[in-house]
Amino acid sequence: MSLAVEFINVTKHFKNASYNAVDDVNLEVEQGELITILGTSGCGKTTLLKMVNRLYEPDEGEIRLFGENIKNSDPVQLRRKIGYVIQQVGLFPHMTVYDNIATVPKILKWDKKQIDARVEELLLLVDLDPKEFKNRYPAQLSGGQQQRIGLARALAVKPELMLLDEPFGAIDAINRNNLQNELKRIHCKYQKTFLFVTHDINEAFKLGTKVLIMDKGQVQQFDTPVNISRKPANEFVNFLLESAINSNQSWSLGDGI
Repeated sequence: MSLAVEFINVTKHFKNASYNAVDDVNLEVEQGELITILGTSGCGKTTLLKMVNRLYEPDEGEIRLFGENIKNSDPVQLRRKIGYVIQQVGLFPHMTVYDNIATVPKILKWDKKQIDARVEELLLLVDLDPKEFKNRYPAQLSGGQQQRIGLARALAVKPELMLLDEPFGAIDAINRNNLQNELKRIHCKYQKTFLFVTHDINEAFKLGTKVLIMDKGQVQQFDTPVNISRKPANEFVNFLLESAINSNQSWSLGDGI
């Protein structure tokens, strides 16, 4: 299988920090995988993600998307090809649901008929009735609905790569579970490459075809949920698993373990 993302000796350091945010990371992500990136606050997971779409630049090393060094790409053009979803959603409050989803297609000068069809397709994909929702404004939506629109917007131009930075972190438990199921369904349907940051081990193990566990900028383990649970790579990973069990977080074999 072809590689979607490669990190080659990637390091990022922020001024006055006591350790590297990302420390000499080497990583290969195959096309079509849903990689969850797990770790506590400050472990480097969001920094790693933001270097992929050049919101941050690495101090050392190289990042390749589909074989191409991203340093050779214009950052704006690069970002238009990558779906990006964050916890705060970031919908434009003065624009309707339709116009939010259509933002990048309009920039790329799609014709109106094509945009209309794509908006309807995406609203149905995230389980929202186009007739009911396309003319609403973000303030008229629940948090879960806003997050669905954010996901639809990120998928608008059919990106080969999706970056998701704790997208469900502010959502209540029931809606969060529903959104996780929707995301799994969408990933299975399109088989695009997803990188999904979370600090929730239950979410990471439920969603990930593989889980990347980080601590202090370094990769602690990168493997399937099954292999991690059966053979933790080190004491840190073992402690993480035991902490989840002790706090009554659990996952089933059906969720990948």
